[in-house]
Amino acid sequence: MNDTPERRAAALLEKMTVEEKLRQVTADMYFNADDADYDARREPLCGSYRNPGHFMHYKRKTPASPAEVTEKINGDVRKSIAAQPNGIPPIENGEALHGAQWGMGTCFPQPIAMASAFDPALMLDVSRVIGSECAAVGVRQVFAPVVNLVRDCRWGRTVESFGEDVKICCDMGAAMTRGLQENGVIATPKHFADNYAAGGRDSNYSDTDERTLRETFLPPFKACFDAGAKSVMAAYNGWNGVPCTANRRLLTDILRKEWGFDGFTVSDYSGVEGLHTAHGFAASEAEAAAMALKAGLDVILPYNRYATVKEALDRGLLTEADLDKNVLRILTAKFRLGLFDAPYKDPAAAEALVRNDAHRALALRAARETIILLKNNGVLPLDKTKIKTVGVFGQSAGLIPVGSNYSGPYGTPWTGADAPTPLEALRAYLGEDVTFITAAGEEIAAAAKKCDVNLYFTSLVEGEGADRSDLRLPSVTVHKGDRNAAGLIVDEQTQTVTENQEAAILALAAADPNAVVILLNGAPVDMTAWIDPVGAVLEAWYPGEQGAKALTEILFGETNPSAKTPITFPRHAGQTPLFYDRKPSGRGYGYCDNDGSPLFPFGFGLSYTSFAFTDARLTLADGAVEISFTVKNTGKYDGAEIAQLYLSSTHCETLRPIKRLKAYARVEVPAGQERRVSLKVMLEDLSYYNADMVFGPHNGDHKLILGASSDDAQASFDLRVRDGKICP
Repeated sequence: MNDTPERRAAALLEKMTVEEKLRQVTADMYFNADDADYDARREPLCGSYRNPGHFMHYKRKTPASPAEVTEKINGDVRKSIAAQPNGIPPIENGEALHGAQWGMGTCFPQPIAMASAFDPALMLDVSRVIGSECAAVGVRQVFAPVVNLVRDCRWGRTVESFGEDVKICCDMGAAMTRGLQENGVIATPKHFADNYAAGGRDSNYSDTDERTLRETFLPPFKACFDAGAKSVMAAYNGWNGVPCTANRRLLTDILRKEWGFDGFTVSDYSGVEGLHTAHGFAASEAEAAAMALKAGLDVILPYNRYATVKEALDRGLLTEADLDKNVLRILTAKFRLGLFDAPYKDPAAAEALVRNDAHRALALRAARETIILLKNNGVLPLDKTKIKTVGVFGQSAGLIPVGSNYSGPYGTPWTGADAPTPLEALRAYLGEDVTFITAAGEEIAAAAKKCDVNLYFTSLVEGEGADRSDLRLPSVTVHKGDRNAAGLIVDEQTQTVTENQEAAILALAAADPNAVVILLNGAPVDMTAWIDPVGAVLEAWYPGEQGAKALTEILFGETNPSAKTPITFPRHAGQTPLFYDRKPSGRGYGYCDNDGSPLFPFGFGLSYTSFAFTDARLTLADGAVEISFTVKNTGKYDGAEIAQLYLSSTHCETLRPIKRLKAYARVEVPAGQERRVSLKVMLEDLSYYNADMVFGPHNGDHKLILGASSDDAQASFDLRVRDGKICP
């Protein structure tokens, strides 16, 4: 075929009946994918389906193989094509937050951890693997990346995010988008646009004004579309008086008319029904469907709402011309994917690809780059030759550290060969001659005194439907997320914490001041009660299937930690929301009981070695600013430093953030050596929205600050913008 996808879609649209068009804007999802009557019960005429692989595992003793998942998806596609008058294939969709979630695909660190690497090239490599493992089985659209910035870490979905910084979120979201799309998988950035409210309350109404939305929350979405994303998921919440699912300002005016987006849009699960049931915005589900489809939404997820859309059409709430706009965008996407020409996948090829040696090796490399050393009194790295007895405490020591949020298929924890728990990884590394002692609660202190090294692995439930009001580690409680709030395909968040973790850590530190705490979590925690007496703290996040191996390597100095905090760590919940790129205060930033400073600033992270930035110079050329400098490793270990360049602006037409990250680089430097590095800032990086909401290089005085965190300044340079040009 020489015709373009656009022409082929338009030609097909002319042949379609109204009935067929109604089917294309609907989707469906079946939880009984592994039941004997699945094929008989599955309705084949919808335009999109939640892939059945996600639901094939929870009734089995062993998970379905990649080949079995591929065969099941092929069967779905074959049945739909046969049932369609024009042989239109469906889009089989799914999740891919940190791995292909149709089953047991390679499981990488959670997104908040990936952001800690400050390494978009690594994110690109990871997303290429995720995309390949989705495409291999026939999953051709995924609801990722999550590019909502986190300004309040109480939000339960912080774990899904790339943190609080605009540039990091833009770079990581764009990299993930490219990796997915390169593999013929549609990236679907979510949740468009501002997905939580004050207090970190998920999907609550957003009071964000349009200036803040454009300066902070919209750029990551735009970066994903510039990188090739061909879909987007509307958020549940309302913004500017209208639910995002039916918000014409977002879905048509900004997305399509202003940005030129030419893909298709989808609702969050049951988001259209929520216009009626949750928001009380529409008087009926038929009115809700009409509102959404006319405002710019194209696909109603996840259940079949054919009857609802037909009612809207029959009542005149929706016209066939309205429907044609939606369907044309959906058909164009299907032709772009090549679904009409090559709708089926090879089960044997999927079996050979998924979780192959290279993919597992990349999961290990990703984990190594994403673990942050927050505190170290000199106890780390540990000396393997001096250890005969190790104390390992905390529930998470016995769990594969992938996190419970969007890890593995429905109803079944993620599992895989060569994916150890922390305790298993430590045993494998130290060998049979080392004794391991475990204990809990009041028995920890006595056990710790018998050990040469003591490690505590924390436990915390986080994710969708698990917003927190208390940032402390949970004590002896059961946390249950509201299933209705947590979503339809995220397992109910349930965990019994068997001990008071703060008390356990304090008792451990009293017995051994060199005790090491390993945080396994998805958002900052309040450490004020216990951080001072412990010897070291590692922020491991949920480091993925190979995370336990990476942790062991870091503990014993096989790998030097290099990651940085992608989010500000408050001292306690009373300081939230807390983020580094705030705008100036007319009075101050502290409280009567503290100065408002965080426990750990954005961009912070320690190393086993030390670095110095020297000989920093500024060069102006071709409308850009280049800062060159030398990074010298002044310590005893090979390592990597993340150089960060911040912009601080004054005397502008509108208030600008106190500082904001504009460039960065991960620099590997052997001990005693140095590397010359250059960071570039473009005129656009100095631009901003003026009082009339016009974006451009308006006048202002600027300072570029070079350092190793947002609170570190090792060199700075002044420059100005006048009449649209950069001046020294």
